[in-house]
Amino acid sequence: MLKGYQGMVDGGDNIEEASWESVSSMLQVGGTVIGSARCKEFRSHEGRLKAAHHLVQRDITNLCVIGGDGSLTGANLFREEWSGLLEELVQQGLIDEEAAQNNSELHIVGMVGSIDNDFCGTDMTIGTDSALHRIIEVVDAIMTTAQSHQRTFVLEVMGRHCGYLALVSALACGADWVLIPEMPPEDGWEEQMCQKLSENRADKKRLNIIIVAEGAIDSHNKPITTDHIKELVVSCLGFDTRVTILGHVQRGGTPSAFDRILASRMGVEAVLALLEASASTPACVVSLCGNQAVRLPLMECVQMTQDVQKAMDEKNFEEAVRLRGRSFENNLNTYKLLSYRKADSELPNEEDELPYNSSFNVAVLNVGAPAAGMNAAVRSAVRVGITEGHKMFAVNDGFEGFYKGQIKEIKWGDVGGWTGQGGSILGTKRTLPAKHLDKIAEQITIHNINALLVIGGFEAFLGVMELSAAREKYNEFCVPMVMVPATVSNNIPGSDLSIGADTALNAITDTCDRIKQSASGTKRRVFIIETMGGYCGYLASVGGLAAGADAVYIYEEPFDIRDLQSNVEHLTEKMKTGIQRGLVLRNENSNENFTTDFIYQLYSEEGKGVFDCRKNVLGHMQQGGAPSPFDRNFGTKIAAKAIQWISRKLKESYKEGKVFANTEDTACLLGMRRRAMVFQPVVQLKDETDFVHRIPKEQWWLKLRPLMKILAKYKTSYDVSDSGQLEHVTRVRPKKVD
Repeated sequence: MLKGYQGMVDGGDNIEEASWESVSSMLQVGGTVIGSARCKEFRSHEGRLKAAHHLVQRDITNLCVIGGDGSLTGANLFREEWSGLLEELVQQGLIDEEAAQNNSELHIVGMVGSIDNDFCGTDMTIGTDSALHRIIEVVDAIMTTAQSHQRTFVLEVMGRHCGYLALVSALACGADWVLIPEMPPEDGWEEQMCQKLSENRADKKRLNIIIVAEGAIDSHNKPITTDHIKELVVSCLGFDTRVTILGHVQRGGTPSAFDRILASRMGVEAVLALLEASASTPACVVSLCGNQAVRLPLMECVQMTQDVQKAMDEKNFEEAVRLRGRSFENNLNTYKLLSYRKADSELPNEEDELPYNSSFNVAVLNVGAPAAGMNAAVRSAVRVGITEGHKMFAVNDGFEGFYKGQIKEIKWGDVGGWTGQGGSILGTKRTLPAKHLDKIAEQITIHNINALLVIGGFEAFLGVMELSAAREKYNEFCVPMVMVPATVSNNIPGSDLSIGADTALNAITDTCDRIKQSASGTKRRVFIIETMGGYCGYLASVGGLAAGADAVYIYEEPFDIRDLQSNVEHLTEKMKTGIQRGLVLRNENSNENFTTDFIYQLYSEEGKGVFDCRKNVLGHMQQGGAPSPFDRNFGTKIAAKAIQWISRKLKESYKEGKVFANTEDTACLLGMRRRAMVFQPVVQLKDETDFVHRIPKEQWWLKLRPLMKILAKYKTSYDVSDSGQLEHVTRVRPKKVD
């Protein structure tokens, strides 16, 4: 359906059958290839009557609508009127009874495509992550110029009614101040803001960034404009201030890896929901809750979205935030935690009532290979720890630096500007603690460390396991310890996602896009690309899904020469049609004999006369680079949660003047499981782990593999056991689970 509802109302060539080839290579194109248009006519009864006529002429009774709440509300109304519209068409003699009978039910499924992420019931709407990428690219670029010139920048981002983009980009770049419609600042905010800016300057911070949503208002519902803020800063502080309005830049560009995968998963969900729909099921939207696909009644979501606006009009802002959903609320709470700097006078005294509050020492370290987003996690941990009243210590170079005593206190100002930095500023090593337990125990005593936060990959997991196992012998390790997964490979048991994997996926998809483009205009070509990941096929599989791969070879799904042969034949057949480029991904350890060279030579030989081949090993470019918005935020939120857990455990385990924690539940891994962040004792994750190949025994993303094959034109069945079930929008707060 071209041009959205306009195309449906106009009919004719606007409604055409899609074929396999017609949607080929659409994946990396931003915007919408089939077009979209605001349609006044569809809002009128006559317009909807025309649309119904055009659908019945073609026997179309299933609609998948991708749009914002306006489009989805329109779709629902269309469905409610459907039988009446058909009756009218019969009365006017435009269709016969039989046609009306055959098309008596209209099924509708919505997917939310909106960069504002303003639709209730969904954690992420399609397009939001890509918009964040655009904003963060600009902020990163501005930061370098602001740093050089000691400037203050005021940035306006989109969001007339919803502050999601402003809030998340402020979290992701560590902005000094953010203004959003859902949280108008209290009276006197101007002085507070200026005071904070000058404090940050005094603390050797050379730049200030203020992010404003275009719909920002004060507590009297008066708009707050970027110019007003600029005038304030200049008159109050005399800082050199510049305004940048991002505007439609945010809508453009190629979709991020996250958006491609979200949209692909939601597309499947939408089709499954349409296949299962009946006259009695309400129109639904498919969406993500955490990492879990869900279906929600469309009108409940629309109603809730409208309630947010109503609450804001009535100045009931707390209610508005609550209605926005848990993802928005978590972001807001994390932002508040990180932006509020306690004065020294507010920090707890030794003589305070609560004995546990006598300032604990918490150490943070990175272990394993570097992953983008580690620094965001460390910054968040340090600042939340200080806010909670702890003394924070940074350990350089992982467990190796730990036993060598490379440990020093780290203050609030030391971690400024860390969110956007790639790699690991603290330094990270793969060394495991087991051989150095005596020295590590000694360092814990010297620095009086009461809790440990370990941010890293598989070695971090093994390290926390070794330390908790050594508790029987060493009292020093009887302190709360928590591990936060950070590795590009995403191979940590107990977590669906790890910090750094999203940045690596974006590196893979960007490179694959470029590589595919390099062959445009040349004769038919197939690229064989090797990705990282150790024995874990996450990057290859999910990267393959985001880049539109024809085949992906991984260790978890054994393949033999017959599979290779059928893949080559399948690709050869495809290349004989209008398709010019093929993409084959291979995980570095997928098979010791079928190497990248072997596969390259096999495809070269078998494709002679039809296509030629090139190979690329992506290597360490997957590990470097500035962290993606998702990794910055994921790192920030997960580390804040880990520190809050540490505070609780310290409180529980503080007895007779010291901390003693030796139960299983005081050595945990914090991971994202489906729709919740869960603290899991590392001991209990032992059985879920394949230690030889350093991967979890069960991995959720393997269920996405058939989808990739279907998209590459293979006939295969899709596992629907994991598909979303229709649920209701929850308004009541579930109790927090530890």
